[in-house]
Amino acid sequence: MKVWAETPRDRGWLVGIIFFILGLGTLLPWNFFMTASMYFNSRLNKAELSNGTVAARKEYYFDNWMTLLSQLPVLLCTLLNSFFYQRIPEMVRLAGSMIFIFLLFVLTAILVKIPMEEDRFFTVTMVTIWFINSFGAVLQGSLFGLVGQLPQKYSTLFMSGQGLAGTFAAIAMLISIASDTDPETAALGYFITPCVGTLVTLICYLLLPRLEFAQFYLDKNRSYEVETTDVLLKESSTVDNEKPNDQANGHPPHLAASDEMVEGTTETTPNQAFVRLEPAGDRDKSSVMEVFKKIWVKAFCVTFVFTITLAVFPAITVDVKTKFLGKWEPYFIPVCCFLLFNVGDWMGRTVTSLVQWPPKESRLLPVLVVSRVVFVPLLMLCNVQKRSHLPVLFNHDAIFTIFMALFSLSSGYCVCLSMSYAPQLVAPKDAETAGALMTFFLALGLSLGAALSFLLRLLV
Repeated sequence: MKVWAETPRDRGWLVGIIFFILGLGTLLPWNFFMTASMYFNSRLNKAELSNGTVAARKEYYFDNWMTLLSQLPVLLCTLLNSFFYQRIPEMVRLAGSMIFIFLLFVLTAILVKIPMEEDRFFTVTMVTIWFINSFGAVLQGSLFGLVGQLPQKYSTLFMSGQGLAGTFAAIAMLISIASDTDPETAALGYFITPCVGTLVTLICYLLLPRLEFAQFYLDKNRSYEVETTDVLLKESSTVDNEKPNDQANGHPPHLAASDEMVEGTTETTPNQAFVRLEPAGDRDKSSVMEVFKKIWVKAFCVTFVFTITLAVFPAITVDVKTKFLGKWEPYFIPVCCFLLFNVGDWMGRTVTSLVQWPPKESRLLPVLVVSRVVFVPLLMLCNVQKRSHLPVLFNHDAIFTIFMALFSLSSGYCVCLSMSYAPQLVAPKDAETAGALMTFFLALGLSLGAALSFLLRLLV
């Protein structure tokens, strides 16, 4: 067992930067996949000549199937990961998931340049979506458990990286519109970018165990550091020679008060020694249900946040129309819906590195989370078109922009607090289990929100 003279420092914030990149890498591939929707629809829903007339081809409803086949594997794999992750080594889960995601995006990039019959292309694309999200769920759940073993600010950095992934995708969308490139070229650029991003993420993960600061917190055998003076060590040696009865009674000399400790190693310096001892209780991890009982409030919070967020974004917000026509019109939704939401969500996550309120024991966090339900009617009463039932109460672009800013900021802030608080409510040995469970409830919230969005859109 390795002995530490003192807690190592994160030199140059290298571990923090790595976890920021890991957070970015978990969501960067999927966000870029979503922004290529125009390419997929143009390739699948083409028109063809029939007897001299243009006839519509088969309708694939790509966006609907993409949403369904992205949420189902996320929910399923996060559930399985919560229960079975202990049986699969961490390196296999993390590095293996990133390698498969990389290979699937390489395949998708290659298919951009390969002509293929529409039905076959649709099938291959849907299978790719299913497996990318399956591996992504395992990757995200495992990384949440990993970062949960470090101080809270690293969880904040990790989630801040996740929030920035959506901003990258929104900027890519704007660049595509401004450059007026063809869908095929845009799609090729989209898919090469996450390939590079996933490769960088894999390299960062492989570098992590080589850093002393990461070793200190992620060492599975690490537990406590006991400082003693050289005088105590000498006394311990004397007692060992003169009072063997202590050991006969089951207590090692000078550590009689530490009944729950098992023997570690010592390292002496001119004035003191540091002993790394492993608590007996750390050898057996708690069951999934025992961990859930400690974090269920935070699990509810993250589920409710994503249920509300996905219920209206983007299903309803994407149909809001601007009052100002002309050159601004094609940029309105990319800027005021997608870019604003992702920037606001990222800022909300980042703020938690400076402010953590309410504290993790407070009952105000669930109240704050539930209060976000007010955004549902507010956004539904904006200028959403087409509409059949509700009136338009907020017609101006500025009002919609304010609603979206507050909506996205509160989403990122509440999610980051809930996800970073959960591992702190359990023992260090159970932090990875808590992270895996929280990722499952995150996926549950996404699925519930996506299902609720169909009903809310019909009510508008």
